Formats: sequence, structure tokens, C-alpha cells
Amino acid sequence: MSRPSELRQLNDDELSQRLGEAKEELFNLRFQLAMGKQDNSARMGQVRREVARALTLQAERKAGAPRAVAASGAGKKADKRADKRKVAR
Repeated sequence: MSRPSELRQLNDDELSQRLGEAKEELFNLRFQLAMGKQDNSARMGQVRREVARALTLQAERKAGAPRAVAASGAGKKADKRADKRKVAR
């Protein structure tokens, strides 16, 4: 399973390749589930999240989202805290 920080370091071609591999693994896991041969049911959820992470990164890159802000939601949280402090005063 890939961490988001690891996926962010990949270029577009490598990310697309990882996405294809994850989708293929998800297909195989679904097939195993249908055949009753699946050993690790938690793996489906892990692979689904990996696919979602890769798709999210592709969408961010397509939209031109800045990497530093997209990498951590700290900017949004800090803005919300600042807004709360202004209202409380």
C-alpha cells in the first residue's frame, strides 16, 4: 500500500502505471471474492483507497492545485482556527 506522500513523489506516467496496477489488483480481488477464494477481505478496502488516492492526485494535478497545500490540510485548519479567534473576540 502506498502512502500519499510516496504517490506525490511519482511523475504522471508512474502514477498512471500505479493506478492501472491497483485497478487490476482490485479486479482480481473482486473475481476471487465471487469465486469464494479470497483470503484477505481487508485487502479490497486497502486497494480501493489506493485507487482513490491516485485518482485524487491526478485530479489535483489536472486542476493545477499547489502541491504544498494539497499535501497537508494544515492551511485550511489554520484558517478555520484564525476565523474562530476573530469571532470569539
